[in-house]
Amino acid sequence: MFFSEVIGQETIKRSLIKSVKNNRVSHAQLFVGAEGSGSLAMAIAFAQYISCEDKREGDSCGKCPSCVKYMALAHPDLHFIFPVATNKEVPKNPRSDLFMKQWRTAVKDNPYMSLGQWHRYLGIENKQAIINVEDCNEIIKKLSLKTFESEYKVMIIWKAERLFHSAAPKLLKILEEPPPKTLFLLTTENSEQIIQTILSRTQIVRFKKLDYESLEAALSSKYNLEGDKLNYVVKTSVGNYTEALRLIDHSIIKEFNFIEFQKWMRMCFRKDVIKMMEWIDEIAKIGRERQKSFIEHALQMVRECLMINYGVGQLVVLTVEERKFANNFSPFVNQNNCIAMTEALNKAYFNIERNANIRILLLDLSILISEMLKKR
Repeated sequence: MFFSEVIGQETIKRSLIKSVKNNRVSHAQLFVGAEGSGSLAMAIAFAQYISCEDKREGDSCGKCPSCVKYMALAHPDLHFIFPVATNKEVPKNPRSDLFMKQWRTAVKDNPYMSLGQWHRYLGIENKQAIINVEDCNEIIKKLSLKTFESEYKVMIIWKAERLFHSAAPKLLKILEEPPPKTLFLLTTENSEQIIQTILSRTQIVRFKKLDYESLEAALSSKYNLEGDKLNYVVKTSVGNYTEALRLIDHSIIKEFNFIEFQKWMRMCFRKDVIKMMEWIDEIAKIGRERQKSFIEHALQMVRECLMINYGVGQLVVLTVEERKFANNFSPFVNQNNCIAMTEALNKAYFNIERNANIRILLLDLSILISEMLKKR
């Protein structure tokens, strides 16, 4: 990763580059920054710059053998430790090395990922991932060896606040007296959760939230965003790139849900079963979470249409296109069918969560709603 790929944080970039040029690199640094501020991305870019064989002004070259391996996150002198837990592939004794394939994929996809997103990569949404004793033993073992290619051995510890209380003390001696040319880069969102004896052994680098200009430039160059939509995402995310990506994903999904809801209601109104079956086949492909999101959107639209129908449209929160559709559709959502429609949608959501056959479920729901729309 290049420094140029890290969003904003120009002061920190200049400071890190200067420390390398002046040969004053602190052996243990703690990058402290809120979610989406780029502490992991900066750690990787800094490690790549230090190991680069042909450093450019302000960045690594990206072409030397060291940079090529760093960009693949596969350099033999680059090591990662991160929170893990047991899953189907690793049913016992989890440690970072056993999840390195998933880690490389996740970081290449999004070096600004949150802990929750990492949990989803591992399929451990209902567990608490930690950095355990086995990982701390691996740190000591790996750093006791000589470097393979580069001048520095680099150990990046992501989410250092997740160090298990019995594991953290194992790192104290190697943090205080590391082997020569060893660099620890720890990242955290909450330094208060790290034990004081580790804090006292590191140089703390504090990350600010991303400035609006840098965030806007990053989003507009990577995504097809402009005008009001871009301005909304930048301001709502409040300097958090991870949250900005969530908002973009939500916006894309919301737009998809609205388009599909329109199609669905028109098919239900016409009771076009053949078209319904084709539509259901498409919805069956999008996955359970997206299907649940679609049902949630349908529930919201029913509520908003009912409010318009009862003359309190000023309380409705819809986009221009959604409101235009809702104004035309609202006469078909009334006191004769709104409760039954809401109950049917809630029941569908409940059954989707429990792995019901989505094709049978949606066909049954479509026929029910077709009958309800006739009750005016």
